[in-house]
Amino acid sequence: MSKKNETLVIGASLKPNRYSNIAIKRLRDNNQTTKAIGLRAGEVEDVTIETTLKDFKNIDTVTLYLNPKRQVDYYDYIIGLQPRRVIFNPGTENPDFYKMLRNNGIEVEVACTLVLLSTNQY
Repeated sequence: MSKKNETLVIGASLKPNRYSNIAIKRLRDNNQTTKAIGLRAGEVEDVTIETTLKDFKNIDTVTLYLNPKRQVDYYDYIIGLQPRRVIFNPGTENPDFYKMLRNNGIEVEVACTLVLLSTNQY
């Protein structure tokens, strides 16, 4: 059985000033295997941003950079990936989704991926 150890960034952006873009770079700086889904295809560092919902395997952590209204389209997808946890970055807080995730045995972490990485709590 393979160990789940990958991070999926949902709401990834090609724009260097976006937090999702910075998060991808910091995840890679910390040797985290990283996948990404966004509105536009492209690459950040060595991470390809996908524009479709791929059936990724081994996702340990999903880190969200989507506002709660945009998250609705991803509920079933994220639950189906069965990650260990979902990180809700600032501005993505969504109590309705928290409940759904917890009911499916998925940890909810309301935190900032960048802060978790910079304080070795990731």
